[in-house]
Amino acid sequence: MTTVVSTRPAPAASTAAPPADRPPRSERRAGALLTAPFLVIYLLFLIGPLLVGVVLSFFNTTTVKSGLGDFVGLANYREVVTDSLFWDAMWHSVVFTLLTTPPLVILALVVAILAARMRRGRVFYRIAFFAPYVVPSSVVALIFLWMYTPQIGLLPKLFGAVGLPVPDFIGSTSGGWTAVTLMTLWWTFGFNFVLYTAAIQDVPPDVYEAAAIDGASPWQQIRHITVPLLGRTTSLVLILQILASLKVFDQIYLLLAGGPNQSTRPVIEYIYDTGFTSYRGGYGAAATMVYFVVIVAVSAAWYGLRRRRAGSTAV
Repeated sequence: MTTVVSTRPAPAASTAAPPADRPPRSERRAGALLTAPFLVIYLLFLIGPLLVGVVLSFFNTTTVKSGLGDFVGLANYREVVTDSLFWDAMWHSVVFTLLTTPPLVILALVVAILAARMRRGRVFYRIAFFAPYVVPSSVVALIFLWMYTPQIGLLPKLFGAVGLPVPDFIGSTSGGWTAVTLMTLWWTFGFNFVLYTAAIQDVPPDVYEAAAIDGASPWQQIRHITVPLLGRTTSLVLILQILASLKVFDQIYLLLAGGPNQSTRPVIEYIYDTGFTSYRGGYGAAATMVYFVVIVAVSAAWYGLRRRRAGSTAV
């Protein structure tokens, strides 16, 4: 008796198994539904206004008349890049960034480390340091305006009580920069503080215990353990603070109105003045697009440096 063995290949499976790293179709559908509300809001309130601004920048649009106005092509952009007032405002934004970014990063790091090492009242200090950040900018500006007012303000009285010359916080350029910097430090310090506090909580306690057993002092633990492990957080805080400072408007506009003689007016206030005070909507849109390119360039440069540093570290 002979047995016949078939040599034909087995039929292939009707359906191929999905890749191991790809989620099932039901999970992808659920993810799309969950992100749909955010995408709609993002398109309506971010991408939509950006596209409208691009279109307006090519027209001689005015905010006191309906319609786009006459098409002017790149004339608005040429006027922006040749306007000395625009570059003065750009420099004022850079000055504000240089004055506020280093202390807001360093001070938040130091205070977060000290608060994390508090044995009692840790929650109280965290709430106290973060609380000013949730106060509206108009309220903060009003408080500091009362403090800076000559003759009746708190700070002029303190300077006069100790026999020091009273700075002109409102009427001089140097005093104005000092006033708005101090106000910004008190108001926005809490955001960076929270970021550092969250990062410090992720550091394993075993690392500090091992360092203490080896005889490391608290200062040595902070210097050789805490600060190096917070490197990624410091990089994130730095770029977020730079971008936030470059986009300053509220505190300078409410406290100084860009004065005296527009010596502290930032770019956002310049765009506001040209678009809503001078009613030049098309020109204001062109200035906005130019400044938008500057912000994107700063973000792209930071991203490139991060990629390059990550690549060198991996090697």
